[in-house]
Amino acid sequence: MAVDIEQRDHVRLIKMAGQASTQSFSMAFLPTIAKAIDDGLKDAQTKAIVLTGDGRFFSAGADINAFQDSIESNTAPELIRNLTGVLHPLLQRMRTSSTIVVAALNGVSAGGGLGLALACDARVGTNDARMAASYAGMGLSPDGGTTWLLPRLVGEQRARRFFMQNEVWSGREAHEYGAIDVLVDADSLMETAIGLATVWSSWGPHTKEATKHLLHVQTDNDFSTHLDHERTLIEAAGTTEAFKEGVAAFLEKRQPSFD
Repeated sequence: MAVDIEQRDHVRLIKMAGQASTQSFSMAFLPTIAKAIDDGLKDAQTKAIVLTGDGRFFSAGADINAFQDSIESNTAPELIRNLTGVLHPLLQRMRTSSTIVVAALNGVSAGGGLGLALACDARVGTNDARMAASYAGMGLSPDGGTTWLLPRLVGEQRARRFFMQNEVWSGREAHEYGAIDVLVDADSLMETAIGLATVWSSWGPHTKEATKHLLHVQTDNDFSTHLDHERTLIEAAGTTEAFKEGVAAFLEKRQPSFD
């Protein structure tokens, strides 16, 4: 199986297995990976997704042999268009969904696989995790949202050096720079990622979706526009069942339950 799926209560574990982790961004595997994630985003019982890879790889990008074939057949732009046509809308859905998505970085994330990791709401990694752009060495420019997402995590100039020097970051370096949120031993990777996903996904649907949206657009708005945006969304929150439960729990001095 290219993708292994396991449901643990409200958390769905999605593992890119075998070649799906080493050649994630090929037409053989990317549609399957995207469908698995989309199914989790659409499932009403799934509040969070933990995405991981296999062996030494989280998600290592493109099928280089397919690139060579497309060069020989003069169809490289079409292949790239088809791949980004699957990947880019998927990343947008992940960023705007109320479902929390956590990357459990067991190994290398490179190229489009790096974009997939960065588009998640949080990243838990091990010392074996590696982050690489890999575009420059292939004569390509970046995709997968990497040039939008990475500067927001680590700063523009550090991201510029990462791309232009074709750097490979260790798990420790990525954590130090802010690209990995939590660094753990390999034995604790999945447990930690599931725990983080459980906490982040425990809030009301509007709270999660609106918070993700506001953080996503904040650098594109001036302050006045963003304040208006916040006002609109918090007014909408006032009509939700989660708001009623939150107020009641506060007055009754108990923990809220947003199930």
